Amino acid sequence: MDLRIFTEPQQGATYDTLLTVAKATEDLGFDAFFRSDHYLRMGGADGLPGPTDAWITLAGLARETRRIRLGTLMTAGTFRLPGVLAIQVAQVDRMSGGRVELGLGAGWFEEEHKAYGIPFPKERFARLEEQLAIITGLWATEVGKTFDFHGAYYDLTDSPALPKPAQRKVPVLIGGHGKTRTPRLAAQYGDEFNIPFASIEDSARQFGRVRAAAEEAGRDADDLTYSNALVVCVGRDDREVARRAAAIGREADEVKTNGLAGSPAEVVDKIGRYAEIGSRRIYLQILDLDDLDHLELISAQVQSQLP
Repeated sequence: MDLRIFTEPQQGATYDTLLTVAKATEDLGFDAFFRSDHYLRMGGADGLPGPTDAWITLAGLARETRRIRLGTLMTAGTFRLPGVLAIQVAQVDRMSGGRVELGLGAGWFEEEHKAYGIPFPKERFARLEEQLAIITGLWATEVGKTFDFHGAYYDLTDSPALPKPAQRKVPVLIGGHGKTRTPRLAAQYGDEFNIPFASIEDSARQFGRVRAAAEEAGRDADDLTYSNALVVCVGRDDREVARRAAAIGREADEVKTNGLAGSPAEVVDKIGRYAEIGSRRIYLQILDLDDLDHLELISAQVQSQLP
């Protein structure tokens, strides 16, 4: 079971804060540092000092880390043209020495689009399908050959399909709760399927849909990695768990029900139950980015207990 650190900087974080967390992620033996791709705070957070761009952040971290994987849960397809995004991700992958992963989604948060003047089209899922075809097609095109794509939303002619990522294939993450189209896209384009903030039971059902879609597409369902993203609050005792939950505006019992919370032993046990239904990777949503002791505790007493 891989444990990855997942941050939500739109709630309020500077690049320096993210760098500190990413370095702790690396030093403490976690597998990866991921971040959301949003430009507007959610809920009661003040969002200060303002948003940071996901791929600019990852470009900086690519040069200031050495081991950890770096990526997004999820890049919003509405924010970037697919050809431009293919260039950006390939460049950051080269800057990192081949450690980048691309989580790509359709985009859903209409208010942030209004706040920053970003178009919010109705046909976002159909656009996402073309984006995935274009990005993976550009990267797969042999050097010296060109790439063409003529779709309903995007048109590329005689693209040199450069630059290439450092990796032979950048892992593509597709995720969500959709029952039909999402599993189909995961089966066609995904290296990993991620379901965010879902119970063990709902995760098992969605993993089953993705596996069925892969088999229907003629693909070995075990070719994909299945993963979860879950909020986490670990404490040495109940008081510490409650304090960490309160710091992110949550109740401890609610986080125990809907995420990973409690003592290290309780959290290890629940992660084990996700592993039983096929999850091989957990993205730990860390919302209090100043609490590095939390990461140290998870590393020492949770990660160390996992197979």
